[in-house]
Amino acid sequence: MASRASEASRFAWLDTLRLLAGICIVAVHSTSNPAGNPFPNFPEGERIAPILFRSIVYIARTELFLIISVFLLMMALDRRPRSYGTVIREQARRLLVPFAFWVVVYAFYRLIKAARFGYAASILTDLADPWSWAGYLLLGNVQYHMHFLPTLFGMILLFPAYRLAVRLPILGVSVLIFLSAKLVLDQWVYGTLSGSPWLEYVVRLVKILTYGGYGILAASFYGILKRDFDTETGRQIFGVVLLLGAALFMVKLVHAYQIIKTGTWVFTFTPGYWADYLMPPLLFLGIMSMRHLNWPPIFSRLAPFSFGIYLMHPLLMDLVEIMIAPWNLVPWQMVSLKFPLVLVSTVILVMLVARLPFLSWTIGLSAKPARQAPPMQTPPAAMALPRS
Repeated sequence: MASRASEASRFAWLDTLRLLAGICIVAVHSTSNPAGNPFPNFPEGERIAPILFRSIVYIARTELFLIISVFLLMMALDRRPRSYGTVIREQARRLLVPFAFWVVVYAFYRLIKAARFGYAASILTDLADPWSWAGYLLLGNVQYHMHFLPTLFGMILLFPAYRLAVRLPILGVSVLIFLSAKLVLDQWVYGTLSGSPWLEYVVRLVKILTYGGYGILAASFYGILKRDFDTETGRQIFGVVLLLGAALFMVKLVHAYQIIKTGTWVFTFTPGYWADYLMPPLLFLGIMSMRHLNWPPIFSRLAPFSFGIYLMHPLLMDLVEIMIAPWNLVPWQMVSLKFPLVLVSTVILVMLVARLPFLSWTIGLSAKPARQAPPMQTPPAAMALPRS
């Protein structure tokens, strides 16, 4: 037992990343108005605090979850090799089955918020439209956060292309080529297919293929970890990451200034694109470089709930936004209330659901006994969606 505990403690840094990703996603989604916009109806000065806060927490955006998930998959395959078909079946069961459950839940649950803010008729029209359900099930556009699961599954389909990067970590720099391709292709697709019913599907296909760069990068990170590095080398890596992160954050501040001035999400600022998309891998590398630190054990205890936090926080976000709507709060007051209230209540809800065997599978904390895989000799952190 002591040896297994020691093995698990080696990955406390990874548990810290998983937990941080879950918390920051809640924070990001707390920094906009109920319509998902940067408070356009308020004066510029009222937008400063929320947008600056968002600039910080947005460092750990959804792409960090994707990198962590592929990293864990590469680790698991290194320890227990499996065929392509086996991996895809396992991942479909672990990702797509909970995804289908939450698609149905959110398709109808969002009516509560829609009724309060006056757009329930639009939601009811969508619910009666088969094309809308196709988008819900294939794209995850039923709710603003559900795109993560089909995107991750699409990335996992490409995993054989990532494996060489474990042996040749230098291939991780190819993420720059993939992100460049994404920038060019997105501009072309939006300009060419604007108004087409297929626009979102083509955009998602481009996203999955170009996010293959993150998959290669995640595999290269695992390759670096396998080669091991001492504490001094870790500090040196962290120093480089800190310098690069500071440069990118200054770019993010320029981007934040534009958002504050316009009251819109400025998507045409190309340097902001690079800062946003490169911050998650830098954060991953920075935390990994400091893996020799004594990370608080509570992070490892809470990390298995991060997936549930990601999936369930909009349930509470909607209720909190409904609750505070009549209070005539300014933006910083909204954010100051939404973030802690949603985070704490979501953690409590996730812990309750984790205790219910008939529901815990929906947040990746259990699987049907008949379908459980044989026990794996891997530390707890090596499970992308931990099972009880």
